[in-house]
Amino acid sequence: MTFFRTIKFAGSAVLATVSAPVFAAPAEMNIATTLAALMLVVVLILFLAWLVKRMKLPGIQGADGTLKILRQLPVGQRERIVLLQVGEEQMLVGVTQQNISLLSKLEHPLSMNEVQSGGEFAGQLTKLLKKNDKK
Repeated sequence: MTFFRTIKFAGSAVLATVSAPVFAAPAEMNIATTLAALMLVVVLILFLAWLVKRMKLPGIQGADGTLKILRQLPVGQRERIVLLQVGEEQMLVGVTQQNISLLSKLEHPLSMNEVQSGGEFAGQLTKLLKKNDKK
């Protein structure tokens, strides 16, 4: 009889350990923390996508590099004038929310120094800062 009692006791001990969940979640883990973690991951993904878009990596935009945006000038909330380099030609293009139209082809392409130095605001700000430093 004692043999059957020991087997019964051992069987009930095994059943007790098997019936308990193996991967029980901690008591602190609730729906709010799960949603907060999910939102953090979504925000991180959106931030990384924005960062990659802003970095303008050559591998992402296009491998050949024959089409380049040299300069943009906003003229409205969603309208802008864009200076494009297409091969050896430069073009002024008007971009709106509905369409893109060619404004003009430049007969004499601008040099890269003229295009990159065109920061009138930056020059004026530098002059103002230097002027205020002398006082």
